[in-house]
Amino acid sequence: QVQLVESGGGLVQPGGSLRLSCAASGSIRSLRTMGWYRQAPEKQRELVAVISSGGSTNYADNVKGRFTISRDNVKNTVYLKMNSLKPEDTAAYYCNADVTHLSGSRYVRNELWGQGTQVTVSS
Repeated sequence: QVQLVESGGGLVQPGGSLRLSCAASGSIRSLRTMGWYRQAPEKQRELVAVISSGGSTNYADNVKGRFTISRDNVKNTVYLKMNSLKPEDTAAYYCNADVTHLSGSRYVRNELWGQGTQVTVSS
């Protein structure tokens, strides 16, 4: 069974930094695009950043220049380095991955989500 395990969330002051990690585990054949999304209370889930298997990146306008997404293909892990954090960044952050993995006796391609990690930016 494949799962995405997130870590790194917590409480940080405005202007501070935080680094999120998301590791995929299980019988993984390949990882394609991976990304981070976030959802604040009573708001829609929104894309934060995505990164392709080759390293191409895309960011939401309101985090560009402050956040950096990266990946380690050996460790099957995606990271989100967040600098100059603002109260508006407060949300539950979710990891997303396009995964081809072993399901029963076959390899299946699915889009998987992590359980979420809370980031709170407050003084």
